[in-house]
Amino acid sequence: MKGNKSHVAGVDEVGKGCLFGPVFAGAVILSKANELELLKKGLKDSKKLNSRQRNDLVPLIKEHSIAWSLGQASAKEIDNIGIRKATEKAMIRALEKFSSPPDLILVDGILPIRLWPGKQQTQVRGESHFASIAAASVLAKEARDELIKRLARKYSLYGLESNKGYGTKLHRVNLIKSGESKLHRRSFLTKLTTG
Repeated sequence: MKGNKSHVAGVDEVGKGCLFGPVFAGAVILSKANELELLKKGLKDSKKLNSRQRNDLVPLIKEHSIAWSLGQASAKEIDNIGIRKATEKAMIRALEKFSSPPDLILVDGILPIRLWPGKQQTQVRGESHFASIAAASVLAKEARDELIKRLARKYSLYGLESNKGYGTKLHRVNLIKSGESKLHRRSFLTKLTTG
């Protein structure tokens, strides 16, 4: 990051509700011109994009951003400190990778990052309001999906290549039948049912 302009970073998390694997966070700083460029190229709320569209956007976001970064918190951390604190940790890890702290961060949702010392603003459905949050979400989602796809080869019981760690019926049935792996979030499995 260079120059005297004030920098605003969009921050978003991915994988908060999964039974398996880490929670990821992305942080992206965009200029106004680059926001418009990315929106023209199809950037929007990552939930409204398919996997191919998100994948195509990743190099464009990296190329057009002033700065971008990713952070994560492991399943073990989630079990030890709870999902909210672990999600905040992942977001702070992403933000701390920037060469200097942003002047303002835009956080998707209603919950602020409690340990972030700088200025922040929360925004419900932030991905629809701020291109930087949408970009952060796309980067985090694609990075997490790639990791889970690689792990799916080792943990083949749970259908991870298609469910990405979420609690689908196949995933829950095989957890009950065969037990969890060391990358499952044990604190999420206490009320496991197949219904």
